[in-house]
This record gives sequence, C-alpha cells and structure tokens, in this order.
Amino acid sequence: MNYIGSKLSLLEFLDESISKVIDKNCHVFCDLFAGTGIVGSYFKKKGYTVIANDIQYYSFVLNKQYIENHEHLNFQQLIKILPKLKNIEIAERKNFICDYLSNLKGIKGFIFKNYCLGGTQNKEFQRQYFSDENGKRCDAIRTEIEKWKKEKLITNNEYYFLLATLIETIDKRANTASVYGAFLKQLKKTAQTPLVLKPAELIINDQKHQVFNEDINELASKVAGDILYLDPPYNHRQYATNYHLLETVAKYDNPKIHGKTGLREYEKQKSLYCSRTKVKKAFTNLILKAKVKYIFLSYNNEGLMSLDDIKEIMSLRGKYGHFTKEYNRFKADTSENRNYKAKKTVEYLHYVVVK
Repeated sequence: MNYIGSKLSLLEFLDESISKVIDKNCHVFCDLFAGTGIVGSYFKKKGYTVIANDIQYYSFVLNKQYIENHEHLNFQQLIKILPKLKNIEIAERKNFICDYLSNLKGIKGFIFKNYCLGGTQNKEFQRQYFSDENGKRCDAIRTEIEKWKKEKLITNNEYYFLLATLIETIDKRANTASVYGAFLKQLKKTAQTPLVLKPAELIINDQKHQVFNEDINELASKVAGDILYLDPPYNHRQYATNYHLLETVAKYDNPKIHGKTGLREYEKQKSLYCSRTKVKKAFTNLILKAKVKYIFLSYNNEGLMSLDDIKEIMSLRGKYGHFTKEYNRFKADTSENRNYKAKKTVEYLHYVVVK
C-alpha cells in the first residue's frame, strides 16, 4: 500500500541504527503505531516476537494477518462447502479460496451503493471511489467472508487473512491519487482493472505474536518487551479520514456517512499526536509508561514536536541519542496540486536507553 509515513524505504536504516544501540539479549519487538505492519513484519522475519497495535481497525486487520498469523492456514471447515479443497496441499489452499472469492457474482451492497457512480448517481453526492464492477465484487467478497465467519467455516486467523487480502486488493483498485480524502473525476486505468484477490503473504515462524486495537497511551502500561518502536503521526493529518474507506471495508458495519467523500464518524479514533497543543503531553505520558529496555521514535524534521521537545521528553527515561536519514517525502497527489516545502525531508530515529 502507498501509505502515509510508510517506512518501507527506511527499513535498512532502521535496522542498522537499532542494531547499533541494543544488546544481543533482545527478543520482543513492540510496534505500537503499527500502520500496515511494514516494520513489525520486517522484525518478525528477523526472528523477533512482535507485539503490534494500531487504533485504526483496518490496520489491526492487516497486523492480525502479517504479525499474528505465523502458521499455514488449512481452511479445514471450508471443505464442507468447497470439497475440492481436500485434494489441495495446505500451503496452496489460500490460492484456491482467493480464486473462488474473486469469481463470485457481484452484489449491490454498501460499497457499491455509497462509493460507486452507479450506486450514487441519483443521490445528493455522486462518488466514484471504485468502478461499479469492483464495488459490487468487493461487496460480494466481503459479505461471503463474514458469512463464513458467522457459520464457523473459517477460524479467526483465516478470517483476518482473507480480510487483509481484500483490503490490500481493493486499495490497489481505488480511483484516488493515493488517500481517500478525495476521488478522481475519471476512472484511472488501475481502477478499471477487475478486482482479483492476490493472497497476502504469510510470514511463517515458530513465535507467537500479539496484535491489539487500542489507544497506545492506554496500552503502553499493559505490555512489556525489549524494544519499543514508535512511529506516530507527524502532523495534523488524521489517518481516520485519509483511510476511512478501508475502515469501512474492514468493519463492513453500514455506518452513517456524510459529505462529498462519504466520511464515517471517527471521533473515537482521533489521534492526540495530530494536535500541536496535545502531542507533547501525550508523548510524555507514553514515554513514562513504557515497559521496555530501549525506545526508538521515528519522526521527521517537519513534525509537530521539535527536536528539543523530543530530546527533553525521551531523556526523562535515560541516555538519549539519534540517527538521521534524508529521504523523499510522501506525496498524496502530484506536485502540481500542492505546494510542498521541499522534495526531501530528514527522518530522525530518536532513541533512549532506558535506565
């Protein structure tokens, strides 16, 4: 996913920097602003036990799949309605099921009725987040997944695998420049391509991992580990508004929506880290609560907190230091549509060795 603040291009920098600070007796990695799970997945592959968290439900789903799922999924109960599964090797069953779901006949469900041109043409707001065909396919697949869960034909692990697969696939077919704060007037080429589920990657290992869907400041005192990695929002942009449609696909809860973009209610998911007046107090509270040996914070040079703010707060727990890396900024649209201060920003990886 093209995700605001994604650390995909910075994984080596993070790994190399963290390795310079920590001792060899570190086994539990806590990623509590997990987003799409990019960082947690990387450290899971390195053999760490990972504890992940995010307040957004779609992020929770993605992390339940990429972090908590660590064994092959056998889809044993689905054999009752898909008998061909019995003759397919366990590791390959996910491919068969994704093909099956991809070939369901589309239905006019919540996504089609509210976020496709065909479903909104006679309503107050006409929206075109997806093609009509892909909106109906998404509704059919999402309905079937929920039906299977209610009928106990899939386990929780299988449920989150299928949901994560759908979220990632429908995101690739979205008719947006990047985020869901707006849609394009004309369907772009990728939005016209039929939705076909591509199975999400399963990271197989022997460790058991945990994933939470909580406010980080409430969770911080409940979990413990060796390394705490923090990647909070840097500015006023709320993830709840930028990815509201993925939240609705994930929950499929028929929410009340409003306005041109069909935004769902998000009051309970507003982040204090997006508020200039509240971020320092929230961050201080978090740092003081953390039950770990090392704390790392990703933050760029244009964030709401200054370098001095961060140094002062993190130093409350022990020896402070930081690493830096210049990188290309995230762009939610083309440079012609927005005046950016600079093409590049400086990423800081702040750290404290806890006393």
